Parts: sequence; C-alpha cells; structure tokens
Amino acid sequence: MVRPCCRFIRRPLLLTNERLCEMALQLPAAERGTAWGQPVVKVGKKSLFFWNPKYGPVFGMDFETRDFWIEVDSETFFTTDHHRNYPCVLARPERVDEEWVRERLKESWRCNAPKKLQKTHEV
Repeated sequence: MVRPCCRFIRRPLLLTNERLCEMALQLPAAERGTAWGQPVVKVGKKSLFFWNPKYGPVFGMDFETRDFWIEVDSETFFTTDHHRNYPCVLARPERVDEEWVRERLKESWRCNAPKKLQKTHEV
C-alpha cells in the first residue's frame, strides 16, 4: 500500500455540509442529490461523500487507509461501531483540514465517475 501523504494534517475550518457540497460541486459533472435524507453531491449515481447528522462528514476509502488516518490523527479521524465494517472514515468537522477534504473529494470523483467522463476530464 502506498501511504497517504501526511501534509494535510491541520489548518482547521468548521466544515459544514453546505461547504462540503460547495467544494464537491466544483468537480466535473457533480450534481446535488440526497442520501439518507441528507444533501450530498453525486457524480453519475454515486455519492462523493455522506453527511452523518450526528458525527459530520463520512469519506469512503479502503480499510487500510482509514486505519492509517485514524492512527495518524485520531483527534480528527475516527470510526464508530456502526461504521467500522464499512470502508470509510469519519472526520470531526471542527478539525478537518480543507485541503485534505478537497483531495478526498477528488479521489472519490476518480473512483466513482463513469469511465467516459473520466476520459474527458482530468481531476
């Protein structure tokens, strides 16, 4: 596994779901949608992130990467008993770095955008 870069740790902002949507909507063909009653941004039919009203943003990633981020900065990144069996990490909205969020949204776009769209847009 290639270790994710640690340069994204710190420079907190108060991340809100609306701000997260604004950042995600800057990506090609991104559209507003809903998931579990919460606003999200999708590319194709796949969400780029989820917003848990109790905990904040939820970003999809493999288990090994999730465990890395939790180990590197457990004050920002965490999981819950409910989320533990899913390939995702939760981030505390008052601690997460905006640049880290932007990079995760781009990564999510690259993983979820239809192949045809990926051929015409570089993210």
